[in-house]
Amino acid sequence: MKKVIMIAVAATALAAATPVNAQNSAADNKNNPFFQEWKTPYGVPPFNEIKPEHYLPAIEEGMLLEKAEIDAIINNPAAPTFENTIVAYDNTGEFLAKVSSVFGCITGTDITPELEEIQAKVSRLSTAHRSDISLNDKLFARIKNVYDQRNNLGLDPVQMRLLEKIYKGFERNGADLSQADKEKLRKIDEQLSKLSLDFGRNLRKDNGEFFVLVTDVKDLKGLPKSSIDAAREEAKARGKAQGYAFTLDKPSMLPFLQYADNRELRKQLYTGYLERCNHNNATDNKAVINQIINLKLERAKLMGFPNPAAFIVENNMAKNTDAIYELLGELWTPALKRAAEEEAQMKAIMNKEGIAGDIQQWDWWYYSEKLREAKYALNEEELRPYFELNATLQGLLDLTSKMWGLQYKDITAQVPTYNSENKVFEVREKDGSLVGVVYWDFHPRSSKRVGAWCTRFRGQSYKNGEKITPIVSIVCNFTKASGDTPALLSLDEVGTLFHEYGHGLHSLFADNKYKGVSGVERDFVEFPSKIMENWALEPEMLRSYAKHYKTGEVITDDMIAKIQNAALFNQGFETVEYLMASLLDMDYHTVAENGKIDVAAFENRSFARWNNPAAIAPRYRSTYFQHIFSGGYSAGYYVYIWAEVLAADGYAAFAETGDIYNPEVAKKLREEILSRGGSADGMTLYRNYRGKEASKQPLMESRGLL
Repeated sequence: MKKVIMIAVAATALAAATPVNAQNSAADNKNNPFFQEWKTPYGVPPFNEIKPEHYLPAIEEGMLLEKAEIDAIINNPAAPTFENTIVAYDNTGEFLAKVSSVFGCITGTDITPELEEIQAKVSRLSTAHRSDISLNDKLFARIKNVYDQRNNLGLDPVQMRLLEKIYKGFERNGADLSQADKEKLRKIDEQLSKLSLDFGRNLRKDNGEFFVLVTDVKDLKGLPKSSIDAAREEAKARGKAQGYAFTLDKPSMLPFLQYADNRELRKQLYTGYLERCNHNNATDNKAVINQIINLKLERAKLMGFPNPAAFIVENNMAKNTDAIYELLGELWTPALKRAAEEEAQMKAIMNKEGIAGDIQQWDWWYYSEKLREAKYALNEEELRPYFELNATLQGLLDLTSKMWGLQYKDITAQVPTYNSENKVFEVREKDGSLVGVVYWDFHPRSSKRVGAWCTRFRGQSYKNGEKITPIVSIVCNFTKASGDTPALLSLDEVGTLFHEYGHGLHSLFADNKYKGVSGVERDFVEFPSKIMENWALEPEMLRSYAKHYKTGEVITDDMIAKIQNAALFNQGFETVEYLMASLLDMDYHTVAENGKIDVAAFENRSFARWNNPAAIAPRYRSTYFQHIFSGGYSAGYYVYIWAEVLAADGYAAFAETGDIYNPEVAKKLREEILSRGGSADGMTLYRNYRGKEASKQPLMESRGLL
C-alpha cells in the first residue's frame, strides 16, 4: 500500500498566532535540524539529530512560509499567467513538504505517545491550512483566469495537464462553493482528519495488545519450529516467564492458522483478529465509522454528488461506480465457484479425520495447507529456508539490474537511520549517475502500523534546472529472525517484497518537471507494484535467488515445478476474500442517506447481497478496515484488482517475447509509465506502453477463474 502524507496549516489560525520565530528562541531554532542545511550524505534526513520536539515548530514555520508564498502569488500586480500563477503555485510548500514527509513516515513506523499527541495537533493545523489554500478566493480567481485561457497559451501537453490538475483540484476541494458551504466543508474536513487518526490509533492499540498465550506444549502440535521459537521470544518480550505468545501480526498468526492442530486455539486467535476494535470499549471503532461515513456523505452532497464513491471515483480511471461494480461482479461468480470447489475438497479431508460439520473460517488455512500437501506435495514451511530475506532482496535487486542496469550499494553504515533495523541502499544507473536512495524496514514493532507500504522522505523534483533525486522508504511486517535462524519468508511475503519495490521503482524512476503532475489516479497507483509481483516466482528467477540458507543449495526443479503447479491453488479463497472487502468498501461509500449505521447489520446485508460463503471472512472487516477509514483508499480498495488487470496484461508484453527480462520492453515500461508520474492520464500511459487496451484474459488465467 502506498501512502503519501502532505501536511500544512490554517491561515486563519496563523493570522492570529505569534510568528514561530518569535515564540521560539534563536537557540531553539539553531538546534532544530529542520532549520539547518542537511549536510548528510545524499541529503537524507539527519535522523540521529531529529527529536520529537523539533517537528511542530518546523511544521508551523513551513506553514508560515507557504502562506507567504501564496500571498506573493495573489498580490502579484501582473496579470495571471501560467508562469506567475500555475508554476509559482506548483513551487510552493517546499520546506513544509521536507518536514512533513519525515514526520509522516516516522509516525507510521515508530510512533510514541509523544508523537501521537503531536500528530493530533499537526492534523488539526494541516487540515485547516489546506482548506485556507484551496478555499482562497483570490488564488482560485487567478488560477481560473489562466485555466479559462488555456487553449490560447501555447502550452505543451504536460503543462496543460498541470493546469488542469491544479484547477480541478481546487474545484473538487470547494473553491466554487458559497461562503456558507465553504465553512461547512472546513468543519467536515477537520472532523474527518481527527476521526481518521482515531481509527488508526484504536487499531494499532487493539492489534498490539491482543495475543494468545499457549502454556501447554501439546497445544503446539503441528507448528514448525521457527513459529514456536518466535512465539517463545514474543512471550518473553511481553513479560511472560513461561509460554508461547501468538499475536495478530501476520508472521505470527498465519503459521498458527496453517499448522496448529488445536482447532479451539485457532478459533481463539482468528476470532481475535476478526473482532479487532469491536469490543464496545475505548478502542471500539463502530462509532468512528458512523461519523466518518455520515460526514463523507455530507461532504459529497455539498460537492453535488449523490454519495462519497461517486465523488471519489470521478477522479479515477474507473470514472463511475457502475464500472467498479461491473468489474467486481464479473470476477465474483467464477471466484465463488472456485472457492466452493476448494471448500468441498477441504471438507472431505476434515471429515475423513473424524471431524463432522462444515469448514469454519478458522479452519481454512489449516485444511488448505493439508490440501496443498495432498495435491501438490508442497509444504510452505519446507520452502521457507530457500527464501532467506537478504538473499530474496538481492534477487529482487538483481532483477532490476538485468532489466534497467541499476547498481546498488549498501550504505547503511554511512547514513543516519531512523531505526536500528533499517537497511539502506544507494541506487545508480549503469553509467554511474545517481537514481536515489532506498530505506528498508522489514519487521513488526509495537510502534509500527500493520501492513506494508512505500512512501518517500523526499520526492523527485527539479530545482534551478537540477534534478533532485528521491529518497524512498519501504516498510513491511515480515517474519523476524529467531535464535540462530535468519528471517525466512513465506511465499506471500516474497510477493509483498516485490510488490512494494514496484512502488519504490515508480518513485525512483520519476522524472517530472512539475510536482503537480507527479501523482497518478488512485486506481493506477497499484499498477507498478502489481506488475512486479509477476517476476517473484518465475522459474528462471527462482533459480537465480532461491537458495537454502544453510547449504546454499539452489531450489530444485522439483520444488519449482510444485510451486508452478500450485500457482492457482486457493485462488478462489484469495479472490473471494478480497472481493468481499472491496464490495463492502463500495457499499459503505454508496450509502445515499445519512443516519445511524449498525455496523454488524450493514456487513451482514452487504455479504448476503452477494451470497458470500460462510467459511470465508472478508480480508478486512469494518472495524479494522484501515485502508478505507484511515489509509486513503476510501471507495478505492477495488484498485488492486483494477490494477491487476493492467499488470497481468502488461507482464504479458514480456512473456510474449520469450524473455521475461526483455530490456526493450523494460525500457518502454520505464519510459512510458514508471518515469511519467501523472503527466498524462493512466489509460493513455498504459496504451502508450502496451500499444492496445488491456485484456482481462491474463488476469482470469493467472487467478484460475476461466
